[in-house]
Amino acid sequence: MTAVPEPVLLAVDLVILTLREGRLNVLLIERQEDPYGGSWALPGGFVGHDEDIADAAHRVLAEEADLGSQAVHLEQVQVFAAPGRDPRGRVVSVTSMALGADLPDPRRGSEVADARWWPVADHAGIRLAFDHEHMLEVAVEQARTQLEHSALALSFLPEKFTISQLRGVYESVWGTMLDPGNFHRKVTRTTDFVIELDEHAAPTGGRPARLYRAGDGSALFPPLLRSE
Repeated sequence: MTAVPEPVLLAVDLVILTLREGRLNVLLIERQEDPYGGSWALPGGFVGHDEDIADAAHRVLAEEADLGSQAVHLEQVQVFAAPGRDPRGRVVSVTSMALGADLPDPRRGSEVADARWWPVADHAGIRLAFDHEHMLEVAVEQARTQLEHSALALSFLPEKFTISQLRGVYESVWGTMLDPGNFHRKVTRTTDFVIELDEHAAPTGGRPARLYRAGDGSALFPPLLRSE
């Protein structure tokens, strides 16, 4: 007799990252219901029968941790489908990542007990629900890798920024200090990465820093490698 296949449910989970006070933060929600009621987790939920995955991701974010009118761009990270990852049955999760510049405090939705930004480096003592710890690790590593080869770092910055601010993004996401002079030379010589403006930042006691804006390039050549 042919075995009846187990029903498979489709879910979305979101890794939302931003910089707050110079530190890489992730948006976490405190679950209100079982399984894992009272535990912290990534925002997530099931995809509706007639719902597109991207639409489901935006709906879940609005329901669990609304960020107001701030636009959040989502890009897929990975599909997580290990058997037993969810005690409710066979659940396949399409996990997406979003990065934003100075995203606001979330407004907790009615579906969760709490929602807040949490420094990625400080959440180690918190056990995340399901396999969300692994999801977070995969997404952060993807962000770190993309910073080497793409203009992703500019997603964390305002329209006009200084090279010091740009360096701060790399240092925060990579978790390492970079030589200011060497970094300045690399980014200003990278084709179509940043465009120098005839403007300066507000003085802070020293020589005002030059302002830049994003260039037209999406891929960095040469790349900015962590190992250099």
